[in-house]
Amino acid sequence: MYRTPLLRSFLYVIVGLWIMQSLSSCGNARQLMLMQGKFDTAKLSVINPVEPIIRKGDILSIIVYSDNPEATKIYNQSLITTANASGTLNQGIGGAAPSGGGYQVDQDGNIVFQGLGKIKVEGLTKASLKDTLDARLTPFLNNPYYSIRFLNYKFTMLGEINKPGIISIPGERINILEAIAMGGDLTFYARRDSVLIIRENNNKREFARLDLRQPQIMASPYFYIQQNDIIIFEPTNRKVAANDVVTTRNITLALAIISTFAVVYSIVRLY
Repeated sequence: MYRTPLLRSFLYVIVGLWIMQSLSSCGNARQLMLMQGKFDTAKLSVINPVEPIIRKGDILSIIVYSDNPEATKIYNQSLITTANASGTLNQGIGGAAPSGGGYQVDQDGNIVFQGLGKIKVEGLTKASLKDTLDARLTPFLNNPYYSIRFLNYKFTMLGEINKPGIISIPGERINILEAIAMGGDLTFYARRDSVLIIRENNNKREFARLDLRQPQIMASPYFYIQQNDIIIFEPTNRKVAANDVVTTRNITLALAIISTFAVVYSIVRLY
């Protein structure tokens, strides 16, 4: 007869565990999906990425070329040549491949350009910087042209992403979905409906939120990440209420308590 209470106790344990597991795993998988709903192809098929704006602290690589290689040399930071496996020298346009540490934009928004001196570059795009260089170099060079790129193009991702941190990229065009992929995807607890982006623009700080579930974010000016953006992925309430570690610990503790109670109860009934 003493086996009946023990059997009933273990039955309670099984039912309790099933209920706890159901509560911890319940949820709508749709909440984890990105880019839900219909796509307005007429609107979203147009790609209008914002060209990066030069800001204070940026480091620029600027290489000058022209039809006169010798005259071009003085406008580049340094000139190097490299040898390939066969021993033949690899030379860039103009007889060499210019390289250097780059031009850092100072706190006044200027760079000190090789052979030209101080140039105001803050607020310019690469295209407008080329126009500025053209105005300064055309009197001295025949058909000047340029290679300009950012050497410190980076952004920061924090919060519920698998690989948070500062990410540097070699290119200058990346969108929020590509950034998430570089961060190893969002965690289970990340909010998809409210991603915070902090951006500094014209000495002002901007704040914007993106709902990753909506295809319309592709038309947002914040869909494409700009240099020095900060992206914060906030947690859902579920993480606070029941994370995996706490749930597992609670289930183990509850099982131990109930099992102990069942054994003690059975012993008491036996005697």
